[in-house]
Amino acid sequence: MAWEWRFEKADGSATEPPQDPGDFGTQGDAESWIGEIWPELLDGGIDQVTLLEDGSKVYGPMSLHSAVED
Repeated sequence: MAWEWRFEKADGSATEPPQDPGDFGTQGDAESWIGEIWPELLDGGIDQVTLLEDGSKVYGPMSLHSAVED
């Protein structure tokens, strides 16, 4: 199984991250990575992310802004 993030603007259009993280071996690895890197993604113009497993949506879009607003 390959886990990956889709990076999006607020309107849902796809965008590229500052650096490509590639695929993750587990959901936990993907979620740990996003938990550490989200401020850099937000600074890079990414508004939200969606988690995919083998190309199928697991959840999202998840706003990166809500973490700042809390």
